[in-house]
Amino acid sequence: MNTVSLTDVASYLPGEPVPAEFYTEYPGAEDKLRNHPMFKIPPLRHHVAADETNADMIERAVQPLIERHGRDEIRNVDVLLVHSQLPDLPFVGAGTEVARRLGMHPEWLIDVANAGCASFVYMLKLARRLLTTTDARTALICNAQSAAGQCFTQSEVRRLAQAAIPGDGCGVGYVTTSAGAPVLDVETRHIGDYAGDMTVMLDDGRKYWEPGESQLRIGFTEASIAKVLARGNRLVPEVVADLCGRIGVATTEIDVFITNQPNRAFLRNWREALQLPPERHLHTFDQCGNLFGAAIPITLDRAIHSQHVKEGDLVVLGGFAHAGDFAGAVAIRWHSGRE
Repeated sequence: MNTVSLTDVASYLPGEPVPAEFYTEYPGAEDKLRNHPMFKIPPLRHHVAADETNADMIERAVQPLIERHGRDEIRNVDVLLVHSQLPDLPFVGAGTEVARRLGMHPEWLIDVANAGCASFVYMLKLARRLLTTTDARTALICNAQSAAGQCFTQSEVRRLAQAAIPGDGCGVGYVTTSAGAPVLDVETRHIGDYAGDMTVMLDDGRKYWEPGESQLRIGFTEASIAKVLARGNRLVPEVVADLCGRIGVATTEIDVFITNQPNRAFLRNWREALQLPPERHLHTFDQCGNLFGAAIPITLDRAIHSQHVKEGDLVVLGGFAHAGDFAGAVAIRWHSGRE
C-alpha cells in the first residue's frame, strides 16, 4: 500500500480583523443566550468581502502551495475535494470553478457536502483511500467558510449571540503518495441518530429559497445547545482515544492537537479529557472565531509557520460536525514539505 502524506497546507483569511464591538455595540444587540458559555465572544474574526466567493478564497489559499511546489504540480493534481460551508450557488458546488481557476483536469472531483466542521479529516480519509486504491497519486483538499460575513451580519441576525462567534477563511491541504508526513490512521463516525438536529430558522416559516423578509439564522435553543455540548464533549475525545489506541500510543503522547473550534468550552473540555496541556492543543479562536470546517487547516498552517509543529511531532487533527452527526480524527507524523 502506498504511503499517503499530508505534504503541505496553506490558508487565507479575508479582509482586516473585525472586532467584537461590531456586534456588541450594534443597536438592540440583546439575546437571552448572550451569557451562555457556547457564545463567549472572541476578540476578532474575519469576514469575506461582499463579492468574495468560495472559489476566490480557495484560489488565494492555494497560491503558497503553487509557490512552494510549482504551478504544474498543483495543476496536475489527480484528486480535487472541496467543502464549502455556505455554497455560493444552489445546485452547483465550488469544485469545478476551482479546477477552472487553477487550470486543473482532475480524474476525481468531489464537492463534499457533509462532515461540516470536521470535513478536513473526512476529505483526508477520502484522499487517502483514492490514493491507495486507484492510479491517483496527488490530491488537493479545500475547506472554504464564508457564512460569517454573509449570514451572520444580516441586520436582525447581527443582534443575536450566535452572530459574533463565526469567522471566515479558507484552508487547503496537498496530499501525496510520498514518505513526507505520513497519515498513520483515520477514525471517522457517521452518526445517523443525530441527523437533522442542526436546524435553521425563518420567523415567517417559509422555506429558505421562498421569497420573504425574515432572515435565516441557526435554530439554537437552550435545549438544543445542551444536546450539542453533551455530544461534542463526548464524541471528540472518543474518536481521538480510539485512534490513538489503534496506532499504539496514549493520548498524552500527542505532540500537537488541532480541532475545530466552536467555542472555548469545547477546547478546554477536549484537552482536559485527553489529558493534554493547553500548549499542545493549538487553536486560533481568539483571532479568527469559529471557522467551521476551515479551522483545522488554517490553524495547522499557522502552527507550522510559527514553528509550533516540529519535525517528527505526532499531530492529531479532530472534531465533530453539526449537532453531532459526524466525528473524526486523523494521526499524522509530521515532516515538513516546505522549502
